[in-house]
Amino acid sequence: MPPYERPINMMFQSYALFPHMTVADNIAFGLKQDKLGKPEIEARVAEMLKLVQMTQYAKRKPHQLSGGQRQRVALARSLAKKPKLLLLDEPMGALDKKLRSQMQLELVEIIERVGVTCVMVTHDQEEAMTMAERIAIMHLGWIAQIGSPIDIYETPTSRLVCEFIGSVNLFEGDVIEDMEAHALIRSPELERNIYVGHGVSTSVEDKHITYALRPEKLLITTEQPGFEYNWSRGKVHDIAYLGGHSVFYVELPGGKLVQSFVANAERQGARPTWGDEVYVWWEDDSGVVLRS
Repeated sequence: MPPYERPINMMFQSYALFPHMTVADNIAFGLKQDKLGKPEIEARVAEMLKLVQMTQYAKRKPHQLSGGQRQRVALARSLAKKPKLLLLDEPMGALDKKLRSQMQLELVEIIERVGVTCVMVTHDQEEAMTMAERIAIMHLGWIAQIGSPIDIYETPTSRLVCEFIGSVNLFEGDVIEDMEAHALIRSPELERNIYVGHGVSTSVEDKHITYALRPEKLLITTEQPGFEYNWSRGKVHDIAYLGGHSVFYVELPGGKLVQSFVANAERQGARPTWGDEVYVWWEDDSGVVLRS
């Protein structure tokens, strides 16, 4: 079957709406190409307008619409032919951040209501995590990992994937004890050994690994932890206030900078500030051991 006969439609980043046509005519374009009857076309257009909440704008031209409205029209046009597969090429790229966040949820809701399978290409990690049920991360033409957003973020299979999605603290080290129920890792970047609550299955020849720890799992305290592993002294190097949370940049004794996300749950809570001596620590199941 030639490509133009396959039940596949595409929604472009630039929307690609015909400027001389009304909203209704844009949505009806593919249906007219398929030579459907006028009553069926009108019924399908009305259905799509209602789906994307654009019924009152049916007679307007694209230049009379906002970016979000144009995107809805482009989506309605791509769904009008009832495709079995919908391709999305960075559909939010032309929108500002606030509208983009709003439209991500709206787009997912509409697509789920219609029940069409979608493949979306995006360079926005947050957009992928918000919209996708399964994510494929590609590098140099190869798929590095496929999984749910939680799998990709919490259990990356390689350093490349780990660094690509979100922020992460990475520690180079060597496994010095590898048992079925736990492992010990010595890192020159930390004062204390890393304790992992499971075995890591390294080879006899190569014990070198990378330990990945997300900033929200690296905790800050002003009191020295009472356990042997998984903590280090440090000094607050910088603080970035981001509204809902603050990012603490802590310099470890060896000079390495690590990040810790601290929720701003209290309006004015007692917390460390620039130059304060602190301790960073983490649970034994908080990090991920990477061997590639």
